[in-house]
Amino acid sequence: MNIYILLLIGISLSMDSFSLALSIGTNYNDKKDYLLYSLIVGIFHFIMPFLGSVLGNILRNIVYIDSNKLLFALFIFIGIEMIVDLFNKKENNFKMSLLNMIFFAFSVSLDSFTIGIGINNITSIPLLGFLIFMICSFFITYIGLLLGKLTYKKFGIIAKVFGIVIILLLAFNHLIK
Repeated sequence: MNIYILLLIGISLSMDSFSLALSIGTNYNDKKDYLLYSLIVGIFHFIMPFLGSVLGNILRNIVYIDSNKLLFALFIFIGIEMIVDLFNKKENNFKMSLLNMIFFAFSVSLDSFTIGIGINNITSIPLLGFLIFMICSFFITYIGLLLGKLTYKKFGIIAKVFGIVIILLLAFNHLIK
């Protein structure tokens, strides 16, 4: 078992959540929710590979979920919501309900489900991999939210537009996969 490989996989699995968090951070100012969102993403990056290792082969033969199309729809929805917020004259910040946080965390952790299917080929201690994935995604998501907020404070509306562009690029990236 190579812990470095598990760490690199954990960082790689967290890149979608980092990009999403960076975009959301430009519109979202509640640090209490930053921790909650990051924790939910971390938990899903533990649960999804676990489910993948337990149920993956069975579900793969029964149900096909095109995660790229699901992520495309999610990112388009977030992008539209951010564009509406950008042109909203009120000083309301982008708000994320607990249900939205759970849905977003689920969506950005779908790729970790597939890692779970093959986790036994990577390590003899799958639980260690799940914990590493959870910790990586928690911290990387939290950093993305903080960086998004920081860029908004420094660059204002330009940071919001940049966040919208990132979300839309992510959406179309998943559409063409």
